[in-house]
Amino acid sequence: MDLRKVKTLIDLVQQSGIAELEITEGEEKVRISRGVAGAQQAPVVTQVLAPPQAGPAPAPAVAGAPAAPAEGEAAPAPEGHVIRSPMVGTFYRASGPGAKSFVEIGQTVKAGETLCIIEAMKLLNEIEADQDGTVKAIMVENGQPVEYGEPLFILG
Repeated sequence: MDLRKVKTLIDLVQQSGIAELEITEGEEKVRISRGVAGAQQAPVVTQVLAPPQAGPAPAPAVAGAPAAPAEGEAAPAPEGHVIRSPMVGTFYRASGPGAKSFVEIGQTVKAGETLCIIEAMKLLNEIEADQDGTVKAIMVENGQPVEYGEPLFILG
């Protein structure tokens, strides 16, 4: 995609006040997003030249997790009850930017308590604990895209 066209799109996003714009031309894809509403922030541009290849995603960093093992060693997976994503979307630990997270590692939760929100198609879906337990690990970073069945939390 032509750099002048991308610059024009950035200007359009800044002037119009829209939060996000995504354009696809053939195999090229450009996504421009402003970030949090109300914050004076320059747009972020992401350009993908080819469709992503299917394959295993790298394991996300887990807050409070031990350091990564040396090459060749298998990382010990935390044991416990795994809460998995029921849908494809974007993972959020809090109800909004700057808000307190729903849960933290070490916190005790009860069945039915909200653990996170997954945004899918502009709808916010609260993900609840399906059993009582203590949050042993949070497997996804805030704002990260998640797939169906991807582990989100481990309860002990």
